[in-house]
Amino acid sequence: MPSPSAILGRWLALAALVLVLDQASKAWVLASFRLMESLAVTSFFNLVLVFNSGAAFSFLAGAGGWQKWFFVVLALAISLWLLNLLRKHAGERLLPMALALILGGAIGNVIDRLRFDAVVDFLDFHLAGYHWPAFNVADSAITVGVALMLWHQFRFGKETEMSSQ
Repeated sequence: MPSPSAILGRWLALAALVLVLDQASKAWVLASFRLMESLAVTSFFNLVLVFNSGAAFSFLAGAGGWQKWFFVVLALAISLWLLNLLRKHAGERLLPMALALILGGAIGNVIDRLRFDAVVDFLDFHLAGYHWPAFNVADSAITVGVALMLWHQFRFGKETEMSSQ
């Protein structure tokens, strides 16, 4: 049986994989597109280069700049909490997978905020003229991670404590 540190290392490797895929995809988009340039891939999906200085759905995007540091500090604090939970639950399957996906995505978006004062978004889904806000690999990993975390909570309830106690 692998040691606890080896098991934790596997989950940290998943977080690192998310981070690498996120940053590589953003580097490709930054090298291939001009700001607001769009490429139709299918009838419902485009690649587009946009920068989001806010959070989900551009929340606080026009707040004047202070939001960058708010989101960086918030994401780093949450990342520390996630690392603690990951360490405590490394021997499980579903919860640490969720935590690793969220961790990798959060750090990917923090890197963008530090480099560009905004998050690089490029995945643009649309239907009948309505566009979902553009997002990226980090956002996708965070969303899947949160969904898995909720599934874990509904499935196991209070059997596993998700606090940092």
